[in-house]
Amino acid sequence: MSDVLLWAGVVLAGGCGAVLRFLVDEAVRARARGAFPAGILVVNVSGALVLGLLSGLALGDDAYLVVGIALVGAYTTFSTWMLDTVAAASRGLLAVAALNVGLSLALGLAAAVVGRAVGAAL
Repeated sequence: MSDVLLWAGVVLAGGCGAVLRFLVDEAVRARARGAFPAGILVVNVSGALVLGLLSGLALGDDAYLVVGIALVGAYTTFSTWMLDTVAAASRGLLAVAALNVGLSLALGLAAAVVGRAVGAAL
């Protein structure tokens, strides 16, 4: 693939991933009212599953760059996860903050393991 097409793919995939993150987060938050940041949890766990799947599929470097790093990388968000956790803690919602960290880590790791196993089996 030419460098121009590759980087155009990275730009487009990254933009799509960011928009998809916003849409999924908003859709989940609209249904799961409350202090817990369920939208970002769903985004990050589903992103870990997809990235695990892609890893298991052993894509070529260019495909992994566009789909794994650009699309899924722009879809998932460490910074928003951390900001949501700090915001909950600063509002005195320490249980919500701890649950956000614990669930995100446990479910994210499990999703990545499952995704990788499924990808390797395909």
